[in-house]
Amino acid sequence: MSSALHRILLVLCLVSSLLQMTAGGGFREWCIADEQTPDEELLKALDWACGKGGADCGKIQVNQPCYHPNTIKDHASYAFNNYYQKFKNKGATCYFNSAAIITDLDPSHNSCKFETVP
Repeated sequence: MSSALHRILLVLCLVSSLLQMTAGGGFREWCIADEQTPDEELLKALDWACGKGGADCGKIQVNQPCYHPNTIKDHASYAFNNYYQKFKNKGATCYFNSAAIITDLDPSHNSCKFETVP
């Protein structure tokens, strides 16, 4: 690849990143369950996140805004994201034994709001 083309691509990437940052008040990312992870593995990671991990899982309890849809994947996504947002500035990752992924698409739905922290 020519160096001129390489520079143009680099500039386009930088401009794209800047536009994303300024359009939404900063680059935002969420940690959600990987759809390819079996429910058994998601459940183990969900239990850890809501237990030893220290995530606030109150909103995925019955009659709370993130209880529905009542699936392991949806509950795990909420818990993973809560943990990640709460502790990412202290070195936490979105890994959960390969059960989670980072997304730049807001997974919030209806009255269930997924937090994001810069």
